[in-house]
Amino acid sequence: MAELKTQKNDASVEAFLSGVENEKKRQDSFAILKLMQDVTGDKGQMWGDSIIGFGSYHYIYASGREGDWFLVGFSPRKQSLTLYIMSGFDEYDGLLSKLGKYKTGKSCLYVNKLEDVDMDTLRELVDQSVQHMIETNP
Repeated sequence: MAELKTQKNDASVEAFLSGVENEKKRQDSFAILKLMQDVTGDKGQMWGDSIIGFGSYHYIYASGREGDWFLVGFSPRKQSLTLYIMSGFDEYDGLLSKLGKYKTGKSCLYVNKLEDVDMDTLRELVDQSVQHMIETNP
């Protein structure tokens, strides 16, 4: 069975974020880092060369494939800030309606800049997602 390419590693989160070229995106990234640190109580760790993950859980698919992944994370991508909300968005319609300007994928929340979203709502979304992941992945 193939191993995941994106693995947790000991690269410096601060060095990675300091290397973000766009100043606004760099500032926003440090703000998301703080938000996720506050919510999870975890300092964050690099996963692969461009994702910062917080906490972890073990998963096992019906196929038998299993592994470890972060509870919540983010990456300052060129196009947008990508937040990985691992619980998905099915349960969060109320929060999403108050969040502001964003797009979603399966478990990805895409935000162009933090001033486009309500930070209290974003914090609540991250917190509820983390709690859901902890409760459903003992």
